[in-house]
Amino acid sequence: MISLQQMREAASAVSAYTVRTSQRPSAVLSERLGTQVVLKLELEQHSGSFKTRGAFAQLLALDEAEKRRGVVAVSGGNFARAVGYSSGVLGVDAIVCMPENAPASSIAATRDYGAAVELLPDAAAAFARAEALVAQQGRVNLHPFDSAQQIAGNGIVALEVLEDCPMLTDIIVSIGGGGLIAGVIAALKAAKPTARIWGVEPDTAPSMRRALDAGKIVNIKPASLSKTLGSPFAGGLAFELCRQHLEDLVLVTDLEMIAAQQTFIREEGLIPELAAASTLAAADKISGRFGADEQLALLICGGNDAPEDIERFAAML
Repeated sequence: MISLQQMREAASAVSAYTVRTSQRPSAVLSERLGTQVVLKLELEQHSGSFKTRGAFAQLLALDEAEKRRGVVAVSGGNFARAVGYSSGVLGVDAIVCMPENAPASSIAATRDYGAAVELLPDAAAAFARAEALVAQQGRVNLHPFDSAQQIAGNGIVALEVLEDCPMLTDIIVSIGGGGLIAGVIAALKAAKPTARIWGVEPDTAPSMRRALDAGKIVNIKPASLSKTLGSPFAGGLAFELCRQHLEDLVLVTDLEMIAAQQTFIREEGLIPELAAASTLAAADKISGRFGADEQLALLICGGNDAPEDIERFAAML
């Protein structure tokens, strides 16, 4: 388990480089779900998602010799942006290995931030290329989700949620590789053990569901429209935390995520990516499990879907 002290140290280290994102109640969603709903807006973070917190936490933990060797990372979108942004701010040379089907907007943004991008046939090939660059060039591997520093950085989000909503009873978190929910579990089980933590995955990219069912990490071939929830496997640290502490894991369809995304746009004036909208899709499915006086947080993890993709998604409804 990542300790509360580790998360507080990460919060102190990254505070000069990251945003304390806002949180707000939603009257519309509270009525819809029959409970008190608050929205944690990580789409306000630099580079557009929570990933920036952990990227800075990993980079700031490096010594000067490691920084001079440069870093390498693997990502289908948001971690690529985060590494591009944070490495640019800190002046660290970075290569990001991305699958060829990663969103064009994320590839462009990562390059614009100053990182070099290598495109590989799929996520598995991207991970293999990153390992090769570590062996060949001595680069430091920044893991997108299965890193103690990344998870500690992610846990800051949950600590902020609790500061702004001390009566929190429940939180719904999307799962790609599991780094975000691992940080949320570690933070809340240390700071408020009674809080229930719910996970959500696309039914076409259920890396954690398959792992929990098998009792071990397994490889999958993700096929969701949400590329940021397209990890080919779940992280080991996240798997152990989810196995011990997750209240439940909800599977949602791409169309359910798209419908939820449109609800946020129409009712809340927010433009979350599909991964973030999945939390509302999951809440709709389990709304009967929340009481009228309970406090439910939906973690809006990012907002990096391109406008043309959002328009294309909406046309599918």
